[in-house]
Amino acid sequence: MTFCPIRPRPLKSVTWVKLWLPLLISTLAAAPLRAEELSVRYEASHQAMGTAFTVVAYGRNPKYLDQVVNEAFEEIDRLDAQMSNYRPESELAGINRNAARRPVLVEPRLFQLFDDSFRYSEETAGAFDITVGPLMSAWGFFRGQGRVPSRSELRQVLSRVGYRHVKLDQAQRQIQFDAEGIGLDLGGIAKGYAVDQAVEILRANGVSSALVSSGTSSLYALGAPPGERGWKITVRDPYDARKVGDIAYLKDYSLSASGNYEKFFKLGGKTYCHIMDPRTGQPVENMLSTVVLAPRATQSDALSTAFFVLGVAGSRKYLATHPDLKVLFYQPMPGRRTFKRVVLRSTSFTAARESLAEFVR
Repeated sequence: MTFCPIRPRPLKSVTWVKLWLPLLISTLAAAPLRAEELSVRYEASHQAMGTAFTVVAYGRNPKYLDQVVNEAFEEIDRLDAQMSNYRPESELAGINRNAARRPVLVEPRLFQLFDDSFRYSEETAGAFDITVGPLMSAWGFFRGQGRVPSRSELRQVLSRVGYRHVKLDQAQRQIQFDAEGIGLDLGGIAKGYAVDQAVEILRANGVSSALVSSGTSSLYALGAPPGERGWKITVRDPYDARKVGDIAYLKDYSLSASGNYEKFFKLGGKTYCHIMDPRTGQPVENMLSTVVLAPRATQSDALSTAFFVLGVAGSRKYLATHPDLKVLFYQPMPGRRTFKRVVLRSTSFTAARESLAEFVR
């Protein structure tokens, strides 16, 4: 396993650190520390799941932090090997090959992730759906060369898309498809799940202050930097990655973002983004990006995609019955490279009082 740790250094009276990501810029200010407080800042990055996972952590012993973060990266590598659609030997690839012919036994934690994914599908009326793989292939996103499928092709593909094509046998921990050509794609939830698993490893090993991010997808703020009330996360302007759109403060909370600028292609003067509406088979239009704050990164990752598809009105209905969520929408304004900003929140909040999740301008 290869990763590039940045040499830890003790904090001075005031230290500014910037973690630049294509989607998110995390900036923290560390106040002077007493002797009994955390004194070492450690940072490391590791390539997996087609992106760079980064951990910024505080502790007393840099060698210990290195060992714990290395263990977290090893777990992310295990998940990558298990869930990749690009590795024929992965468990997910095996499921996609065989589940239409017979029930397939699934590793317990992966089975639980499938169960969570289909629950999100039911709760969002199919706006989030891990059976979207055939659609992504039809539109050319798996090959990296976009194309517009014909109406007849889309009709055929849509007949193989939908979470109701998949049966989970809870008692036997097995999965089965009801037809050939079904394909699961965990791209809308796997990175958030990997972040959560990395955080659990850090927490179990006594790390109480860390920021774990998965490139342009999801992050989790464990605790807060020394002397700060939370981690300060800067969200990019949907039209210009060099500009600030919004700022969020997080403590023991996650953030995930989905944007039309992540993957797209242009054809015939029209831009097609990679986020599909599984119900219509079409790329979503009239939405620039969604940013979700949630207690877990698995949850925020899935819902940032779902809310991108549902839009403001559909998301408002979801938030009325699901607690502890905040959502930021960037919608395009007609004829201009400007956007409308909409912030929604759950009707109720039951999250721990010590946690922090807020957007500020």
